[in-house]
Amino acid sequence: MSISVDVRDVSKRFRLVHDKYNSLKERVIHAGRVPHEDFWALQNISLQVNEGETVGLLGHNGSGKSTLLKCIAGILQPTTGEIAVRGRVASMLELGAGFSDELSGRANIFLNASLMGMSKKEIESKIDDIIDFAEIGPFIDNQVRFYSSGMYTRLGFAVAVNMDPHILLVDEVLAVGDENFQRKCIDKIRSFQKEGRTIVFVSHSPDLVRSICDRAYVLDHGKIVGQGNVQDAISILRDFQMAGSSLVNDPSDPANAKKPKPSDHHNSGEKRVLISSLEIQGESTGGSAPLQSGDSAILRVGYEVLNYVPTDVIFGLEILDAKGETVYRGDTATLEMPPLTLVGKGNILVRLGSLPLGEGVYSVSVSLVDLHGGTLLDWRSLDNSVKVLCQQKSSGVLALNFTTFVEQTI
Repeated sequence: MSISVDVRDVSKRFRLVHDKYNSLKERVIHAGRVPHEDFWALQNISLQVNEGETVGLLGHNGSGKSTLLKCIAGILQPTTGEIAVRGRVASMLELGAGFSDELSGRANIFLNASLMGMSKKEIESKIDDIIDFAEIGPFIDNQVRFYSSGMYTRLGFAVAVNMDPHILLVDEVLAVGDENFQRKCIDKIRSFQKEGRTIVFVSHSPDLVRSICDRAYVLDHGKIVGQGNVQDAISILRDFQMAGSSLVNDPSDPANAKKPKPSDHHNSGEKRVLISSLEIQGESTGGSAPLQSGDSAILRVGYEVLNYVPTDVIFGLEILDAKGETVYRGDTATLEMPPLTLVGKGNILVRLGSLPLGEGVYSVSVSLVDLHGGTLLDWRSLDNSVKVLCQQKSSGVLALNFTTFVEQTI
């Protein structure tokens, strides 16, 4: 099988300028030197994409995914290393990239397609298909500076997919369009896959990468930290998410590893009851191991009543997914359970039975509310996210088991 994209030991450096000397006097004094800091967006990246393969790139914001795509597309030149690409490349990397605000949508089709290497004759033969795919109606002859972000995306993607590329580079731009257009774009990508075209796909949605890509690479702070089949790559990504990897925090840096993560903790001004600790442990996996979907878990909530006066409280529980969306929220009052009476120091043990969560990273928070006054006494989140593993090949926040049968009428 031939190689469509070959990235060999590529690094990309940017210079971050802190202070600019504008006056002639300043430039003379500093001998033309401008204070700057070298930032390596990519460090020794090597990967290969075979012809007809769909490969995903995963990582946090600022991990180097978009920079790598721009280098593959030829928009940026690597500081060191080499990139070999075989075939015509169409890229959908930035919203409105290659568009001129003063030109109409129709004129921008000719401009954008020309930049991608299409001749005028080729563009004229495809312009009707491009306009139909974009679905922006009479706005095609308006200046694009009046376009919404969704219209930008529609027009840019329509040009990219109708130029018959051998290699399609797609960054996180599909999230801008509406659901119908996103579905239309995904269907187009799938048709490209059936035609044997090569696709490099960047997305922050593990479910989308799982459904589209054959395999994936994981980037973190400009380095490849994992690769393999999509499921293994997503698992590696979530390990880094749990470690708090972000643009400003590199868990692999020893200096950061020594910093204790602050607890997400709140106490009301009354300070009558404190949640002193919060831990979770799978009944079959133990405290440090990831939870298995469908397994039961125990929450151990340490508390302290400061005045040693018995306090009746409502216990609340909330589970959020990696996007911050609520997976579950409930409390003892809404579930018609009796309140908890707390005295002195102790632990509240909460058994979470048969968690039907899909594979992913989740955060768990608990709260204590005064039964009589309705005052929030305290709340606390787990110091670390909870990683859930699932044996099913399905995706989503729920792991459901279902059976099928055929009822036939003769």
